[in-house]
Amino acid sequence: MRGIKVDHATIQRWVFKFTPLVELQFRKRKELVGRRWRMDETYIKVKGEWCYLYRAVDKEGNTVDFLLTKRRQRISAHKFLIKAMTNNGKLELINIDKSGANGSAIKLYNLRNHSRIQIRQCKYLNNIVEQDHRMIKWRIVQGLGFKEFESAKRTIAGIEIVRMIKKGQLSN
Repeated sequence: MRGIKVDHATIQRWVFKFTPLVELQFRKRKELVGRRWRMDETYIKVKGEWCYLYRAVDKEGNTVDFLLTKRRQRISAHKFLIKAMTNNGKLELINIDKSGANGSAIKLYNLRNHSRIQIRQCKYLNNIVEQDHRMIKWRIVQGLGFKEFESAKRTIAGIEIVRMIKKGQLSN
């Protein structure tokens, strides 16, 4: 675009090196999200194996948080919920689909932290997060695929940060 020729491997090395730094700075300046979330997971292939990208968006469609894990189980969903809560504050309601892992993770969080997060299981109310998955999947399909889990984690973090900036979630 600017007359400089750069190999895609060089771009990937820059993403791998600088994404954690950009993510750290972004998290400091991220605007607060709503108190009603939609939480779901989607599948990503890494080195021929399925991994799970947990994501949450608020009622208005703003990205709450994301986490790439190797397994789909209650521990992974609970880890994601803790990460999302520490970065975005308390919430009052989470809409989930019929996933047993998400429901039991929220119940475990309520039990351990003496909180009262309501769980609403309705697949139609999760359309916001399902549509938001499409943009991430579209970006990943355009790439050459992921060979390492850590590389996938950092690349997805970069994609998610760019999406949040486009949504206007960066405060001045």
